[in-house]
Amino acid sequence: MIVWILFITLIAIFLALDLGVFNKNPHEISNKEASTWTGIWVSVALLFSIGVYFIFKNGWVENIDNLTPTTAMLKYITGYLIELSLSIDNIFVIAVIFTSFKIPKKFQHRVLFWGILGAIVFRALMILFGVFLIKKFDWIIYVFGAFLIFTALRMLFEKEDHQYDPKQSFVYKSVRKFMPITTVINSQLFFIRKRGLLIATPLFLALILIEFTDILFALDSIPAILAITSDPFLVFSSNIMAILGLRSMYFFLANMIERFSYLKYSLVAILTYVGIKMILSHHIEIPEWFSLSFIGVSLAAGVVFSLRSEKKVKIEQ
Repeated sequence: MIVWILFITLIAIFLALDLGVFNKNPHEISNKEASTWTGIWVSVALLFSIGVYFIFKNGWVENIDNLTPTTAMLKYITGYLIELSLSIDNIFVIAVIFTSFKIPKKFQHRVLFWGILGAIVFRALMILFGVFLIKKFDWIIYVFGAFLIFTALRMLFEKEDHQYDPKQSFVYKSVRKFMPITTVINSQLFFIRKRGLLIATPLFLALILIEFTDILFALDSIPAILAITSDPFLVFSSNIMAILGLRSMYFFLANMIERFSYLKYSLVAILTYVGIKMILSHHIEIPEWFSLSFIGVSLAAGVVFSLRSEKKVKIEQ
């Protein structure tokens, strides 16, 4: 229990420093700042894998799956990479939401900060529920595996011209029924008062939609990581570490996401693989080094093919 408390405290300190010190004043995040913070968060997440090794070596958390320290470390890294790769689609949707509500770049970090806080709470609840289901009902792992393969196929055959419109969503229409909304953005406030009425700003609408879409994306990422391990601490820590880096990664990738068109196929391959791994888990034990290698190669291939395709288009022009 002490490790859980220390980990959550560490996350709270990171978030407090982020909003209260490094981003106290609203400002537009530059590409240099975003790339620097992305590097810092990725480094912190990977360095934490060493902590995972010693945590399991010394038995500081309940080792319900009897994992060796090395296996636990590899499972953490694999889970982290899965969550990070599946966050790419999330970044695209966040960019669409911000564009739709015309959220100024200098206020986007604040919205994402509070969105991350909500995501941590929702992910924790979903992880606990998912682990409970797997431990209670062995057959549920086949359902999760089939769901991941279905998601991969849906992603593969989804039309490229399909556009997501946040203003047509059920969440947006529901908020409008219960609360007046202004289209004016004069500050980083989520609510303002006019003539005694509490009125929501576009920042609040963007926050609610980001929270809602994160829950939807978690329906893919939670089963995916549960295919790697059902250890609650590994699932939670790898998920949260990936989410913490999502904000800086958004500012780093938002303007370049269209350059990496082949990453879609990387995600299809990863989801299909973890789905098959889940279905076969009771019959075949796939070593962690293979899973980690497959995910790494899939992501690298997506990046390489995307850059080669972009270079080819530029030459033809």
